[in-house]
Amino acid sequence: MKVNQLVLMVFMCFSLTACTTTQTGTTVGSLGGAALGGIIGHQSGNGLTGAAIGAVAGGAGGYAVGNAMKQKFCPVCGRHFDESVKYCPYDGTELKYRQN
Repeated sequence: MKVNQLVLMVFMCFSLTACTTTQTGTTVGSLGGAALGGIIGHQSGNGLTGAAIGAVAGGAGGYAVGNAMKQKFCPVCGRHFDESVKYCPYDGTELKYRQN
């Protein structure tokens, strides 16, 4: 059991390193949803099914939150981009962070 926990911790660290907020939100949401779904599913004897459903629901929620957190936009054309893009691919203008 300890080896499985260690492998999971190493995977989580690598999966969250150098990722955009959208990717990080999706990963954290999936892991949290899987854990919660596994706990709830275990009570009814369907731990694996609960973990799978929880991972999908958590990933979708994490994606939505992460996607809304840090987006950049082009002040010239108004298009929105992920935070990893520095310059607008359409007109070359330096992107700015969106103010919430």
